[in-house]
Amino acid sequence: MGLTRQLKQREALRRQKEEQEARKKTGWRNRRRRLSGRMRKRKIALAASAGIMGISTAATVPGTQQSVNMQQAIERVAPDIRTSAALMKASDELKAAMIEEEGVRYTVYRDVAGYPTVGVGHLIKPGDGLSVGDRVTEEQVLEFLEQDLAIAEAGVARLVGDLPLFQHEFDALVDLVYNVGEGNVSPGKSPKLNAAISAGDYQAIADELAYHNAGGALARGLVYRSERRVNIFLEAAYEDPRELRTEINRSA
Repeated sequence: MGLTRQLKQREALRRQKEEQEARKKTGWRNRRRRLSGRMRKRKIALAASAGIMGISTAATVPGTQQSVNMQQAIERVAPDIRTSAALMKASDELKAAMIEEEGVRYTVYRDVAGYPTVGVGHLIKPGDGLSVGDRVTEEQVLEFLEQDLAIAEAGVARLVGDLPLFQHEFDALVDLVYNVGEGNVSPGKSPKLNAAISAGDYQAIADELAYHNAGGALARGLVYRSERRVNIFLEAAYEDPRELRTEINRSA
């Protein structure tokens, strides 16, 4: 009987500990959602096309990684059903998040992997006729952004095939393809990601969205961006996790 009581006590303690951990996680998530809501209302979205949004040259410091100020408040409406990726486009909220991560550069520079880059993370192609140090206009930045997004959107449609997605899941995958290139999410380069997609396992897909290396070395910025990407995929949380942690610490 003594042993039985001990086992029961251990089991009760284990359950109590699990319940405490669950309450802690639930409390953190609720707190995060409240903070996210406040931050979202403070955010200003950058328009993704010349007709709806525009990138203000006054909002950035040319030649720096500073993000542009946003020009329109975002209110994202999440769809309640998953749909075909072939019918979807990147949301304005994703574009704002990408611009925060990439920054807007009007002078061609070399990224962390050494590739000539300009605008919102646009990798220079031979047809662009640009070299490191060249300047581009606001119109060129917008054009590059739209071109690159269209390529990433089509890449996601090819990647997931018939697997339906919520808007935020699609957005996270667009960010991935935009950031690392479609070739790096191929079955040969990302077998676990492709296996998760084939199995329709959304949690397993989220587990494969982290890409931390550039040019063969760990890039801290990619670590943060990957965390943000996973948050977008799982929770439709587009906010910068670094800002969220700062807000949580301040309110603690």
